[in-house]
Amino acid sequence: MYEEPLEEWARRREERRNASKGKLRAAPLTSGPHRGTHVEPSAPRAIEEWNGVQWVTVGIVPDLAAAKALLYPPPAVEEKPAEWGRPALGRGRGRHRKPSPADERNR
Repeated sequence: MYEEPLEEWARRREERRNASKGKLRAAPLTSGPHRGTHVEPSAPRAIEEWNGVQWVTVGIVPDLAAAKALLYPPPAVEEKPAEWGRPALGRGRGRHRKPSPADERNR
């Protein structure tokens, strides 16, 4: 059986911990056990951030919709230029080009 050196294991563990730092979650502020997010959507939520050791409260939002807006912001929309840089069609005859009236007379 292959045994991984302690240094490699520690490096992978530290990478996992650093990758998870700063992640956010919304915990409902209701009595009883935490249940699915769809239960009591109008209940206020605590926004918590993982600091590598524990979840720390960073804010409170009034309901599930506000929590989702904070946790899952819409992706940035890339603006397309008004005119994209396509090559201009030059003179000539190609399979896809419609022949000009002068070309038809020369046939």
